[in-house]
Amino acid sequence: MNETMVCAVGRVATQPVYREMASGPSARFRLAATARYWDREKNTWTDGHTNFFTVWANRQLATNTAASLTVGEPVIVQGRLKVRTDVREGQSWTSADIDAVAIGHDLAWGTSAFRRAGKPETASAPTQPEPNWETAPGGSPDRNPDPMDAAAQRPPAAAALT
Repeated sequence: MNETMVCAVGRVATQPVYREMASGPSARFRLAATARYWDREKNTWTDGHTNFFTVWANRQLATNTAASLTVGEPVIVQGRLKVRTDVREGQSWTSADIDAVAIGHDLAWGTSAFRRAGKPETASAPTQPEPNWETAPGGSPDRNPDPMDAAAQRPPAAAALT
């Protein structure tokens, strides 16, 4: 089956709404994508038409979306485009939805700090003890340490700003 995959760049227009459904977590929010162009007559950037999409996220993506996004933040959304037409109160409506596969902050506008989501508690297998990496095979300390290992253990140097 062919699907229309899109990548939309815009800003979060509504606070994500999170719901626990029978099929798992679901979240949705509106994405505003505004085209900008250089107006030669006015010698300035001008906003063009704004497209609004309803972005749908499911399962772990829904949980992470609800915990990570707020109104106004720049985001990039990749997913399947679904265009729907509907008749409400005698009027024809068209909506464009994106069934999201990936959502992330647009780092062209700022920074973001990634935190891995905690995994749900499950029955854990017995853990094996960590090997002693300080001792070379055979039990004797490594007499020729790798200089790259020493460099990797040093703290990074502060960057100079000019």
